[in-house]
Amino acid sequence: MTQLPKYVTEPLTDFTVEENRKAYEQALEKVNAQLGETYPLIINGEKVQTETFLTSYNPAKKTEVVGHVSKADQALAEKAMQAADATFATWSKTPAEERAAILLRAAAITKERRHEMSAWMTLEAGKPWAEADGDTAEAIDFMEYYARQMLELKDGKPVQSRNGEKNTFEYRSLGVGVVISPWNFPFAIMAGTTVAAVVAGNTVVLKPASTTPVIAYKFMEILEEAGLPKGVVNYLPGPGAEVGDYLVDHPRTRFISFTGSRDVGLRINERASKISEGQIWIKRVIAEMGGKDTIVVDSEADFELAAQSIVKSAFGFSGQKCSACSRVVVVGDEAYDHVLQRVVQLTKELQVGDPQNGDTFMATVIDDKAFAKVTSYFDVAKEEGRIVVGGEADDSTGYFVQPTVVADVAPKARLMQEEIFGPIVAFSKATTFEEALAVANNTEYGLTGAIISTNDEHIERAKEDFFVGNLYINRGCTGAIVGYQPFGGYNMSGTCSKAGGPDFIGLHLQSKSISKALV
Repeated sequence: MTQLPKYVTEPLTDFTVEENRKAYEQALEKVNAQLGETYPLIINGEKVQTETFLTSYNPAKKTEVVGHVSKADQALAEKAMQAADATFATWSKTPAEERAAILLRAAAITKERRHEMSAWMTLEAGKPWAEADGDTAEAIDFMEYYARQMLELKDGKPVQSRNGEKNTFEYRSLGVGVVISPWNFPFAIMAGTTVAAVVAGNTVVLKPASTTPVIAYKFMEILEEAGLPKGVVNYLPGPGAEVGDYLVDHPRTRFISFTGSRDVGLRINERASKISEGQIWIKRVIAEMGGKDTIVVDSEADFELAAQSIVKSAFGFSGQKCSACSRVVVVGDEAYDHVLQRVVQLTKELQVGDPQNGDTFMATVIDDKAFAKVTSYFDVAKEEGRIVVGGEADDSTGYFVQPTVVADVAPKARLMQEEIFGPIVAFSKATTFEEALAVANNTEYGLTGAIISTNDEHIERAKEDFFVGNLYINRGCTGAIVGYQPFGGYNMSGTCSKAGGPDFIGLHLQSKSISKALV
């Protein structure tokens, strides 16, 4: 492979340009024409139809079927595991340059199909145009970035040698990885966690989220077109309690890459720690498990910047991001009143509706379970604070929850502690910056956080003492960019694996030290 150009991120689409709007509308027309189709499993490159299906619905039109996807059982999970295990013997020996080239081809194909892939997420995940476009751009970034990262690691790293001895430090692939991906970034995280494992020479059994399996199938089409050999990635949608547990427990599983809730992540970690008959290694777990993320607004801050950052971070994709702002702590009465009032104004201006409308900022939550959970917090909000905007929902046609701001919430209240994963943000007041920082740190999570301040001393204090894996200064707390802000958090937010960063590929490798005596 020739020298690659320097990594740069895929630019976001400017939908104020009429040409781009028309292109996205055409992609939506194309995807709408394909709704309701049936999709097979893919095991060792073979398409496998089953008698039972997972049915994917459009959350904005809850009776509209996006697709029927074959549902795996344990027997098919075993077949997929055997295919991945057998393929590992050859794939792990494939030169890193060839593996990276496949990722780059997949990135190029994705660029060609960009609006189509985004349109699938608009229909299947309820993502408005900008959110879906950002998801696809991030998927492209992961492919481009991880290809380059693997090329940097393929020859190992330098170590010291001495007279009469040559020492080398090399990397080897791990084995079969089980990738369990989420529905909220159904392309970016699903693709990113898969290709990171693959470019490192591992094989994968991919179990996508049951609510968004069609976009994962479309990604499988891209991998096949890019030339990925059969058996390297095996597509296996199915119930977590049956198929997921079986794969996690399997003695040939070498590592699990999971993105999802805290409870499921802890369950996976516990199961992975137990040795199955025939298992000869400690399974590695790479987990990103959620957050309860805070924006701290100092009394010395740009209040308009703070309000804009809060609204975007809290309500982008209906707050269904592990990095979403769900807590705001403002220092001082005057600042609190000013920021709260402006956030209420901006929230009222948001356009909530069908994600297929290019002017929609926020659409739905993902399904009926999410709708029930999120709306249950309205009663909690009335008990713990006061709802100043929002607090309404309608699931007659889709799962629409209005963006909701709750004022005057105590630091230890449920709204300030529990991950809601929806468009609800709680406001709390602090008298000093030190108190605000203490409130920001008072959860079991530690994923993202932001500080809005013009006080250099306070900013430096936050850099040292704000206990999160991703800290943002004078901007919102969402929107990490691959290669620029490696993503992953502390405590119950996961293993701080730092997706999109220089250490991530290394989590999918094991090192080998070789010492040769020179005689």
